[in-house]
Amino acid sequence: MALAGRRDAPEPPDFGILKRLARDQLVYLLEQLPGKKDLFIEADLMSPLDRIANVSILKQHDVDKLYKVETRPAPGASDQFCFLVRPRVRTMRFIADIVNADKMSGRSRKYKIIFSPQKFYACEMVLEEEGVFGDVTCDEWSFYLLPLDEDIISMELPEFFRDYFLEGDHRWINPVARALQLLNSLYGPFGKTHGIGRCAKMSYELWRDLEEEGDGEGQGRKPEIGHVFLMDRDTDYVTALCSQMVYEGLVDDTFRIKCGSVDFGPDVTSSDKSIKVLLNSQDKVFSQIRNEHFSNVFGFLSQKSRNLQAQYDRRRGMDIKQMKDFVSQELKGLKQEHRLLSLHIGACESIMKKKTKQDFQETIKAEHSLLEGFDIRESTSFIEEHIDRQVSPVESLRLMCLLSITENGLIPKDYRSLKTQYLQSYGPEHLLTFHNLKRIGLLTEQAAGETLTAVESKVSKLVTDRAAGKITDAFSSLARKSNFRAISKKLGLIPRLDGEYDLKMPRDMAYVFGGAYVPLSCKIIEQVLERRGWQGLEEVVRLLNGHEFSVSDSAVEDNPAWDCQRVILAVFLGGCTFSEIAALRFLGKERGCKFIFLTTAITNSARMMEAMIEAKA
Repeated sequence: MALAGRRDAPEPPDFGILKRLARDQLVYLLEQLPGKKDLFIEADLMSPLDRIANVSILKQHDVDKLYKVETRPAPGASDQFCFLVRPRVRTMRFIADIVNADKMSGRSRKYKIIFSPQKFYACEMVLEEEGVFGDVTCDEWSFYLLPLDEDIISMELPEFFRDYFLEGDHRWINPVARALQLLNSLYGPFGKTHGIGRCAKMSYELWRDLEEEGDGEGQGRKPEIGHVFLMDRDTDYVTALCSQMVYEGLVDDTFRIKCGSVDFGPDVTSSDKSIKVLLNSQDKVFSQIRNEHFSNVFGFLSQKSRNLQAQYDRRRGMDIKQMKDFVSQELKGLKQEHRLLSLHIGACESIMKKKTKQDFQETIKAEHSLLEGFDIRESTSFIEEHIDRQVSPVESLRLMCLLSITENGLIPKDYRSLKTQYLQSYGPEHLLTFHNLKRIGLLTEQAAGETLTAVESKVSKLVTDRAAGKITDAFSSLARKSNFRAISKKLGLIPRLDGEYDLKMPRDMAYVFGGAYVPLSCKIIEQVLERRGWQGLEEVVRLLNGHEFSVSDSAVEDNPAWDCQRVILAVFLGGCTFSEIAALRFLGKERGCKFIFLTTAITNSARMMEAMIEAKA
């Protein structure tokens, strides 16, 4: 699909059905254990479950007591235990301990394990080893997709990033393929699929295999989503490592948005209690500022509060009938808006305080220098000072990784120096963290004498190797290289500015990083959709280490008049940031199309670094 400049973007499909499907299946599984039962829920399933089926729904289906997994049941517990868990070995050991303890005490109970999103063979093996496999019944809750908003769907699998990209564990590819199969059956058939990355390719191939095994549901129906774009997180680490500057991204960085909602503490609420707020398009204030650069948000909020005050002031000249209408129709909405407005103003003030404390402006300046490739020595000195002042172990790691990726690896002297300083500042237990970062390609050391030109010559050699069929050596020599500078140049990721970048009226996706950098992931999606494939991007693909694909479904009519041709499902494997979401929303608005986001989890730089940190002891 060429991204033509079109008027209004089409409406997104209704994803409410995904919640209803998940709720109905869970209720069905609970009903299979008739009578009163106690439910043990895995900690990281609690928030997603709350969005699907609240406590009152669980109580309606004979759930008596609720426990967090790892909590021992109370002495007077029910005769039936149901465990709603992720397929993890340590959880299986916990369940086996409960079953064996009951056996020892002569207590007879029924046990049911519900795995979400699916069970793994390793879990059954552990239950067998512990001698309880025959005492439990196992089921699967195929809860792959949680709609967080009208255009964001999350699989809520934060461990996907570490498991696949660091450990090389492929077990989550099956849930991704099944999620795509479900979306295709409900909102497809999808006309065209593009992708880049090894995981993206494997997920696509498995999804096609599942489609062939199935009965081809949805064929001949008018689709609601026309295009799919799959992308591995390791295609673009730079964007995820940059400080977020759109409001939603800053809220996530500062307060951690969890499953679409955020806990605002006393510093935001101006009271002594915390408030849990659902952040989505239903929030009238948030929906207008979520994609804005932070520098515009205060001005918008103060204008909004003046407008709200003006609406309140209208009461003064009203007669009794008008006052009655005002109270019954408008007052409740105004009060709700007022409450949300004061919360978002409080959140902005809290963000400002924290960022001022952390030398945010200095950090941004150093980041922009790294992205542009200027003043590298100065930026390296800033990172050293950051480490020596012990500002934050996660922040220091993030800046080191950004330096490494933009420079295609650190020169050995800098690598050793920064590593030594980091270990001295934050503790030698982080040695394993450095090992992980090196393995995943986030923090690497240049081989002696290797510069960017040397890497580029290897890339050009790859073309001849490919023709000669000697591709393996070329790929291993290129393994985990970022080539960021060359890619940035080819795609024009650093905008050329004449004067100041206007953040109030942005002209391109770079506004999400203050006009300094267009997110690589979003630029790739824009270019591929514009060109209807990878033609003309061969050099970029080589620099990105390949695994690209574009496939059309010949069974789907390619009718440009259909709205679905302007609805694109962007699938991020390994996590997606709110900055990328804001950038693609902007692109959609500019080009008259609608982006829907499917991600294994919402991520940011801190979550990525924490997934790599081993110093848990």
